[in-house]
Parts: sequence; C-alpha cells; structure tokens
Amino acid sequence: MSNSSSMAQFLLLALADRRELQLLHFCLFLAISLAALLANGLILSAVACDHHLHTPMGFFLLNLSLTDLGCICTTVPKAMHNSLQNTTTISYQGCAAQLFFFAFFMSAEFFLLTIMCYDRYVAICKPLHYGTLLGSRACAHMAAAAWATGFLYSLLHTANTFSLPLCQGNALGQFFCEIPHILKLSCSHSGYLRELGLMVFSACLLFGCFIFIVFSYVQIFRAVLRIPSPQGRHKAFSTCLPHLAVVSLFLSTVLFSHLKPPSISSPSLDLALSVLYSVVPPALNPLIYSLRNQDLRDAIRKMMTGCFFTK
Repeated sequence: MSNSSSMAQFLLLALADRRELQLLHFCLFLAISLAALLANGLILSAVACDHHLHTPMGFFLLNLSLTDLGCICTTVPKAMHNSLQNTTTISYQGCAAQLFFFAFFMSAEFFLLTIMCYDRYVAICKPLHYGTLLGSRACAHMAAAAWATGFLYSLLHTANTFSLPLCQGNALGQFFCEIPHILKLSCSHSGYLRELGLMVFSACLLFGCFIFIVFSYVQIFRAVLRIPSPQGRHKAFSTCLPHLAVVSLFLSTVLFSHLKPPSISSPSLDLALSVLYSVVPPALNPLIYSLRNQDLRDAIRKMMTGCFFTK
C-alpha cells in the first residue's frame, strides 16, 4: 500500500495522445491565457486609473478580475508545460498547491459574484440607500470576507484531502489537480467521509449563495418591470445583464460538469467540460462586462489611446 506521504508525483490526464494535437492544445491554451491576461489586465488598469470607475461595482469588478487571473494562472501553465514537454506528471507538492489555489480563487469568485448581486439589488431596489449600504468601508469589508472565506474553504479542503492515505495509484482523470479526482485514489473510509462532510457543508454554503442570487434577481426584475419608461427599463436591465451572464456561465459549467449523469460521462467530454469551467470563463468575463459597461469601455479606450499617443 502506498500512501500520500511516500507518493512523489501524480499523473495528470493527457490532453491528447498525438504530438500534433498536443502542440495544438498548447497553442490554444496559450492564446486563451494571453487573451485572459490582456483583458483582465486592461480592466485592472482601467478601474485603478479612471476615477469614474471608483464605484462599488468597479471595486468588485477589480476583485473579480484578480480571481480570474488567479484561476487561469493556476491550471493553464502546467497544462501547457506538459503538452509542450510531452509529459503528464506533476509533483505531490505542486498538486497540493494547484488544488489549494484553484479552490481558493474559484470559491472567492463565487462569493464575489454573490456580493456583486447584492450591489445590483441595492442599486435598483434601494437606490436612495446605495451610498449608505455600499460605502467604501462596507465594500472593503465584504471583499475581504469573500477572500477570507475562500482562503479558509481551500485550506480546509486541501489539508484534509492531502492527509488521506492514497492506495489507488497516482493517475488523476483530470488535466489539473482537483478534489474529487484525488478522493478516488483514497483508501481511507473515515477520511473520505470527513472530506464528504466538508463538501456537504460547502455545498450548503454555496447553495445559500445561489438562493440569495435567485431571490435578489427576482426582486430586481420585479422592480425593473415597474419602471414606466422603456428607456429606464433598458438601462436597468443593461446594468444587470453582464453580472447575470457571468453568474450563469460560472454555475452552468461547474454544475453540469460535476452533476452530469454517469451514463453520458466520457474522458473526452469530462476534459472538455473541465476546460469550459476552469479556463474559458476567466477569458470571457472581461469581454462580457466591457460589452455592456459604457464607462468601462470609455476608460479602456482612453487608456489605450493615451498609451498610443504617448509613444
């Protein structure tokens, strides 16, 4: 029996068997990661430099871009390295670090999306109290709570997962280290149940956030539909649609990947879904927000124009 203390490395799922396809995946991941880095970097710079974006939504959007950058930088570089070097290995310590940071950034992102939903709820349903409920100190406290909760969530799961003895080999059916795939290698019934209990508690917490988002949007849509003018309704909807699109993309890909029926599961489908929820959203989120946010588009255009003429 081999356990986690003596295991030196894990084997990740190969993106492809043929060398040509491996290089194609490398180029694809490189393009996605560069697009995500550029787009999120532009949002970070625009929010930091333009005083028109020094708003609660701008502040939370800056934090969201940080989580997107963290997600893309946690999983993609190792996958690109393995594709380029024609290998599938990752060290035990590297796997633990990857699992911790991926869980950290993903959970922090979901908590931030929940807070951003509250921001939209207050802006539309309680506009007269917006400055009071979402002052700079309140925003900082909420963002800090999201980051701290994500850190505690990932720390507990990582510590418990890597304390389990592993006796089912070292091959992970995933292109990055993720909790469910490591649990499949465990031979500790009590440790498995302990992690299962943590996951149930986490699921309840995330489900509570989901219910809050649904309830908030029900109230938002009711308030918007009571606006008499079509222009007012359109403006109110346009401020909510980017957030709703990002939340829908995040939840639909994650939930379908982890809750899909076993009858339709296959290695290629699992790989495609894992790429869809871990790699694609960080690249799409900035595009979704910039398409519907005129102030953000103007700030990015002004910043890029200034840089061009400065040169």
